[in-house]
Amino acid sequence: MGDTTRQIIEEIAELKKKRNAVILAHNYQRMEVQKIGDFVGDSLDLSRKASRTDADIIVFCGVYFMAESAKILSPKKTVLLPEESAGCILADSADPWQLKKLKKAHPGAAVVSYINCYAEIKALSDICCTSANALKVVESLPHEEIIMLPDKNLASWIQKQTKKKIIKWDGVCCVHDRIKPEEVIGVKNEHPNAVIIAHPECREAVVAIADYVTGTTGMLNLAAELKEKEMIIITEIGLVERLRELHPEKIFHTVKGGMVCKDMKVTTLESVRNSLLNLEHPVEVEEEIRVKAFAALDRMLNL
Repeated sequence: MGDTTRQIIEEIAELKKKRNAVILAHNYQRMEVQKIGDFVGDSLDLSRKASRTDADIIVFCGVYFMAESAKILSPKKTVLLPEESAGCILADSADPWQLKKLKKAHPGAAVVSYINCYAEIKALSDICCTSANALKVVESLPHEEIIMLPDKNLASWIQKQTKKKIIKWDGVCCVHDRIKPEEVIGVKNEHPNAVIIAHPECREAVVAIADYVTGTTGMLNLAAELKEKEMIIITEIGLVERLRELHPEKIFHTVKGGMVCKDMKVTTLESVRNSLLNLEHPVEVEEEIRVKAFAALDRMLNL
């Protein structure tokens, strides 16, 4: 660690104390950013943990919809996003006007929105879900038709496990969806003893050849619990790097070239420092939308 890096980390620690702030770092962040996080994990878990603290300020090292979720759960706290440009192509694909149109076309359907969407979409939803609880959420509803958005690959994964009709939105995660099954098979051929763990945002053909399909928290749990010492992790490289730090006794492979989310990597130690120093960039959610979005999140949490 260079002197400059050490100095920035010390500045962050001082500013955090001065501002009474808590730093949240998503699993896909740069390792140096994960290491300064008070909490590291998936977006919803981070938001819930932050809501239980007495912090005045939440610095969310992630992308915009994640900071929005933190604001929904902690309306009285100031929520800062260190990099204003940190967006999400998957979340961008869900358009409120198009969703309203789809709801009119399917008046008997419930709307289940993935946590990876913006507050306005959550506000139009009956209930939210995560990759881990999506099936449980779908099965909990009395409706036979479910509009599920915005990730069509997650929706396809759920459709294979339920008798309900899933109406899929045409959105994908650009990082997970780009991986082809032959790439995964190529890694498996090189490491035949490794188990394959894939994120449900991957293509159906990739999910079909995986030994386990789960979100980031599930991957962390499996890495700790499985007796196998070698694993092929099909998700963003940030989580793979974290697993390598947590379990140096195990070997974690990924596809050649890795899976990198550029939006997750824009946040740096410098931008976290600047965010705390100048209170950059506050995230706000209109109260009417926040209340409706909170209701959809709360229904999920009550499960």
